[in-house]
Amino acid sequence: MIAYFCMEIALESQMPTYSGGLSVLAGDMLRSAADLGCPLVAVSLLTRKGYFRQKLGADGWQREEPMEWDIGKFLKEMPQRVSVTLEGRPVQLCAWKYEIRGLDGFIVPVFFLDTDLPENSPQDRTLTHFLYGGDAHYRLCQEAILGIGGVRMLRALGFADIRKFHINEGHASLLTLALLEERPRESDGTWVTQEDIDAVRRQCVFTTHTPVPAGHDRFDLEMAKQVLGRPELDAVPELFLKEGKLNMTTVGIQLSGFVNGVSKKHAEISRQMFAPHPVAAITNGVHAGTWTSRPFQELFDKHLPGWRKDNALLKEALKISGEEIWQTHAKAKQELIERVNHTSQIGMDPQVFTIGFARRAAEYKRGDLLLKDPERLKGIVSKVGGLQILYAGKAHPNDNGGKEMIRRIFQAAQALREQIKIVYLENNDMEIAQRMTAGVDLWLNNPQPPLEASGTSGMKAALNGVPSFSVLDGWWIEGCQEGVTGWGMDDAGESLYDKLEQVIVPMFYRDRARFIDVMRNAIAMNGSLFNTHRMLQEYIAQAYSP
Repeated sequence: MIAYFCMEIALESQMPTYSGGLSVLAGDMLRSAADLGCPLVAVSLLTRKGYFRQKLGADGWQREEPMEWDIGKFLKEMPQRVSVTLEGRPVQLCAWKYEIRGLDGFIVPVFFLDTDLPENSPQDRTLTHFLYGGDAHYRLCQEAILGIGGVRMLRALGFADIRKFHINEGHASLLTLALLEERPRESDGTWVTQEDIDAVRRQCVFTTHTPVPAGHDRFDLEMAKQVLGRPELDAVPELFLKEGKLNMTTVGIQLSGFVNGVSKKHAEISRQMFAPHPVAAITNGVHAGTWTSRPFQELFDKHLPGWRKDNALLKEALKISGEEIWQTHAKAKQELIERVNHTSQIGMDPQVFTIGFARRAAEYKRGDLLLKDPERLKGIVSKVGGLQILYAGKAHPNDNGGKEMIRRIFQAAQALREQIKIVYLENNDMEIAQRMTAGVDLWLNNPQPPLEASGTSGMKAALNGVPSFSVLDGWWIEGCQEGVTGWGMDDAGESLYDKLEQVIVPMFYRDRARFIDVMRNAIAMNGSLFNTHRMLQEYIAQAYSP
């Protein structure tokens, strides 16, 4: 049995237990475990009021609203109770169960931890209300609940024989404290021996997902001691502290026997960041059955029976005729355009070349790079053919830079409205992401390298025959075959307009057969490889089995 811990897990669009890529990756991995019959149990936080519902004003400024949801409609409350001590007081936890059923009926259970219980104080009841909410103190309490409380809850639920604990990003690293706590104590009261440390390392796997410093949780030491009250912080500080702070990535790396990044490039960067610790590379993927649109599912069922269980069969998409590929894409695009026109009343045209960009609205992801030179965009339209652009993505509530970027996109859309239809879809969720990655003609991604650890949105697009145009960072270094599966962009993005004007848009309008070849190659070469079935099998071989 493998225990998989992650702060956020995306399971259904209407369950607001997720914010972005990390959670979608987690949900996709669990779906693959169910499909492949991998004995795995997952632990996360409930987040009763979600991440937030995004509301965009007429000027593009983002407001956040709670996302209330009917928990009982999706989850079943379990009778077991455990507690975690925070600031010297016991905080009671319950767990809500969700079951992922695989292709052959195999079930992977997911348990969401909840503190909103009558026996807790009003303050403690809110600790599982908001994903990434509140201040550092709130976050540390949440991470103690996830890590320490999660291990205790699994034991209470009867999961005694767990072979490995997979810490998916540093938010769950405090589970190592619970594992140390389970070790037999010496009669003289000695706390944490080298034997204890080695035993925990043999049990733990750690995956780091970002080279961005803000993505690595760090907490003031005095606050950490006050909240956790754990003698380990003083007894073995080298395991928990970095630069005088409780560093969750340090904890995860120091107390795990296997550590990996999420692409070959990211592992290389992580080896520099976390030297001398070895960091392996297991490139991310997406769950093919979830992210393949209905029209392409029907096409694959016709030509590639068994593809849901054996994603490698997608290589055989090369045998599907170009006409079938194009007509199937046209169905997915029509569904997307009808949805956009219904919500925006902008009148997008399914015959016009459509670019999609849906990422978390963070400045390093450079969502507005395409709009930096409006005159150049107008020139492409007048010389080569029409353009439409679809955006989606939330900015973190405290990220004013990300919010300003969304506002700049709104301003550019207004300035270009006579020549180019641009829509920013509000409140990006799994359902919007599914429609966008299936229905646009080109998937754009231009983060500031080397800050893209992996990225998965382009993988979803590839399953639907949508090629990527992206900076060569993260997974795209491995997936890009220039002009075959998509196109690469220079780090500064200076080739963005040139390739659109001289290569990509002309190919779409004037050499349709060649464009369809790129679409088909995206499915066969990228869809068949960058999926969570392959990814999970690599974790089993490299991390879980040894």
